[in-house]
Amino acid sequence: MYDYIIVGAGSAGCVLANRLSADPDNNVLLLEAGGPDNDPMIHMPGGFAKLQKPSVNYCYKTAPQKHLNNRELWCPLGKTLGGSSSINGMIYIRGQKEDYDSWAEAGNVGWSYENVLPYFRRAENNNTIADEYHGTDGPLRVSNQRSPHIICKDYIRAAQQAGHKLNPDFNGDDQLGTGLYQVTQHEGRRASAAVCYLHPAMNRPNLTVITKAQTKKIVLESRRAVGVEYIRNGKVESVRCEREVLVTSGSINTAKLLLLSGIGPTDELKDHGIEMQYHMDGVGKNFQDHLNTYVVCDLNKPISYDGQHKFPKNIKHGIQYALYKTGAPTSPVAEGGCFIDVHGTGRADLQTHILPAYVVNGARTFVPGHGLTINTCHMRPTSRGEVTLRSARLEDSPLIDANFHDTEFDRDMSVKAVRQVREIIAQPAIAQHIKRERYPSKDATTPEQILEYAREFASVDYHPVGTCKMGTDDMAVVDPELKIHGLEGLRVCDNSIMPYLNSGNTNAPAIMIGEKAAAMILGEPPLYQEVPKRTYYPAKKMA
Repeated sequence: MYDYIIVGAGSAGCVLANRLSADPDNNVLLLEAGGPDNDPMIHMPGGFAKLQKPSVNYCYKTAPQKHLNNRELWCPLGKTLGGSSSINGMIYIRGQKEDYDSWAEAGNVGWSYENVLPYFRRAENNNTIADEYHGTDGPLRVSNQRSPHIICKDYIRAAQQAGHKLNPDFNGDDQLGTGLYQVTQHEGRRASAAVCYLHPAMNRPNLTVITKAQTKKIVLESRRAVGVEYIRNGKVESVRCEREVLVTSGSINTAKLLLLSGIGPTDELKDHGIEMQYHMDGVGKNFQDHLNTYVVCDLNKPISYDGQHKFPKNIKHGIQYALYKTGAPTSPVAEGGCFIDVHGTGRADLQTHILPAYVVNGARTFVPGHGLTINTCHMRPTSRGEVTLRSARLEDSPLIDANFHDTEFDRDMSVKAVRQVREIIAQPAIAQHIKRERYPSKDATTPEQILEYAREFASVDYHPVGTCKMGTDDMAVVDPELKIHGLEGLRVCDNSIMPYLNSGNTNAPAIMIGEKAAAMILGEPPLYQEVPKRTYYPAKKMA
């Protein structure tokens, strides 16, 4: 019998497996539906474009999006040790102080920025920045990029020419400005949660890791979770635990598992013939993600990453990477960006990513030639979607209705995003490389024309959160200790607990949630760190 069963070896699950099994008195089981993380494309950063395959990726799609011409959008999700930290773009962004303060203001005591910053620092092993915002001795490797592309450097110069300040640290005092992203890499290799947290703990006798084990349901007895059922090699297995079941399957699959277990809205469960174990209106609701309304330009010279995987360039890059761990294979592709204050509040509400390549339709649509792509996302969308069941069959994917562009505010932000990008790419530093704007094209100038482009081309930014939100209202699924309201022995410890989407990429918060959850489970006193009051300095246009 185990003390803890962790369902899902993604970012938070790997953290929990490491931290809980560090105590030899805890007997821990970690279940992962995918296989080992032994695909070489996982560990070479530039290989992540090759990870859009079922062996390591759930390859989900959204339900038809009614505000986006009824398109089904690509929605990848990691299915291997490390979860999405093994297939993502490796960008290390935490979000803003105000994000976490808003969680606390919603009734989640202990989740303000001052409460969560120590857990970001506990996790982090930053090889470049050492100050009151960063950690240097944690498991998670964070570093500067080794070989940023000239296109990205010139985009950053152009953003400065457009009036955005240079920011060397988006996770420090102020997020506003432009610069290169730090990445979860170490010496030119991906630093996933599996690499940083799980593999160092794999030989512990009190940690059992079972891969290719798809959890079928959580077993409840008298409103207490006592174990799970999972399928492996076509056979149903049952396993029990003494203390807690910890669900870390991500915002999509955590909601799916709870619903399949009979935990959720009674009417939805009844529609699929699932016996209701515990009624909860909020399971699967409050879904949030960033929508990417990207701008694509053709280049006037063949200097992008396009075609670099072909002979003979791939041989050159392969040799350079093998010898020095530098060059194109170390690129996260989305190498730099800009955090923009669109509404003049002193707080960024728009994020861009510059990619020195054509990346259309999630890199699944081929465009010949050489180009650059600028992804944009409105960081705090007001639209809310849901994750529901397609059927009661475990093998069926869930219905993911992101409900993008449901509000006028979100639609307006897509228009503003394109216009902000156009201001930057008009600057000399980047304009020198651009032959023409391919998407949306210079002819799309009115709000309606830009919106029509977004309806036809906007894509998911792969930051799903919120389906088991933390809070105290009737739609909250977990309390501030991440325990499911009304049940014993069951916690959700991943990004599905976010009441509001953070302002930026979501992997760093997932790691933080795992760290904070582990501390609470182990009964450690909560950490707190006062942060100096920020001073905002207005940017000046660079000549």
